[in-house]
Amino acid sequence: MTDEHSSDVAGTTPPYTVRRSRQQMVLDVRQDLTKSPKQLSPKYFYDERGSELFEEITQLPEYYLTRAERSLLEQQIAEIIAAVRPCSLVELGAGSATKTRLIIEAMRASGCAECYIPIDVSKDFLEATGLQLKIDYPDMKITPVVSDITEPFMLPALSSPTLVAFLGSTIGNFDRPAAAKFLGEVRRILQPDDSLLLGTDLEKPIPQLLAAYDDPLGVTAAFNLNLLARINRELDADFVLEQFEHIARFNPEARSVEMRLRSRQEQTVTIPRAEMTVSFVAGETIWTESSHKYSAKEISQIAKETGFFCKAQWIDQEWPFAENLFVAK
Repeated sequence: MTDEHSSDVAGTTPPYTVRRSRQQMVLDVRQDLTKSPKQLSPKYFYDERGSELFEEITQLPEYYLTRAERSLLEQQIAEIIAAVRPCSLVELGAGSATKTRLIIEAMRASGCAECYIPIDVSKDFLEATGLQLKIDYPDMKITPVVSDITEPFMLPALSSPTLVAFLGSTIGNFDRPAAAKFLGEVRRILQPDDSLLLGTDLEKPIPQLLAAYDDPLGVTAAFNLNLLARINRELDADFVLEQFEHIARFNPEARSVEMRLRSRQEQTVTIPRAEMTVSFVAGETIWTESSHKYSAKEISQIAKETGFFCKAQWIDQEWPFAENLFVAK
C-alpha cells in the first residue's frame, strides 16, 4: 500500500500540508461497504474529476443554490465586510473559489485584504485555484491548505480579525448533531469577534429540491458514479458503472435529500487493495450523501449552541436560501 503525499501547494509551507494516506481510504471503504445499508463517505467525491463535475453542477439551471448564494453575496457583501473588517479570509471547501472572489474584492475595496487561506480536500484542484489567485491578487498572501475539513485541522498564523467562509450549504452534508459538532470545531480555532459566513439551504417544495440533485443532463449522476470510478482507479476495484444508477429522494424525517447508487442487478465487486469482495442484490443501494435543509429560525439557535451569535441573516426569497453571519463569542 502506497501513501498519497501532498506536495507543497502554491504558497503552502510544509507544516500546513497534510499526508493523505490511501490506507485511510482503504479503511473507510472496507468499513462503509460492510455496513447495512452500505454507504461510502461523500468526502471521496472530490478528486480532480469529482471537483470538475461539481463545478459543472453549479452551472446547471436546476442547481439553484449557486445562483441564490451568489445573488445574496453580490447584494450584501459590502455590508458584511464593513461590519467585520476582516484582515484574513479562510474558506472551508474552497473548490474553484468562484464566489469567494466577491468577498476578496470587497475586502480589497475596504483596504483590509491581507491573506486568503483556501482549504480543500482535492490537492490538484486546489493547486490550480491557488496558482490562478496568486496571479489575480499578487499583493495578497494566498496560502492553500490541503485538508479534510471533516477531521480536526490547524491554520497558519493569521492576522486578526478573521472571516471564515463556509459557502454553498455544505453544512447540509452533515446531519444536525454532526453539523453542531463541526461548527463547534470551527469556533475552537477562532478568536472572539472573528466571524463565520455560513450558507444554508432552506426548506422548500420537494420537487424543487429533487430537481437540483437529479438533473436531466445527468451531470449529478456522473458526479455520484465518479465515486465508484475513483475506487476503481485508486483501489483497483472492478465496479462496472453501467450496472449502478444514481437516485435522489427526500427523507421527510431527516429533512434531507439523499443521494444513493442503486445496483441494477445482482452482482459481485472485488476491491483488491481493500482485500475485500462486496456482493449486491438487485435494487440494493449505497448511500453516498445527504443534504439537510433548515428553517430560517433554527439557524440562530444553532449559532447559540456552538459558541456564536447570529449577527445578521439574509434570505433569497426566489430560491429560499440563507446567508448567515455568525460572530464568535
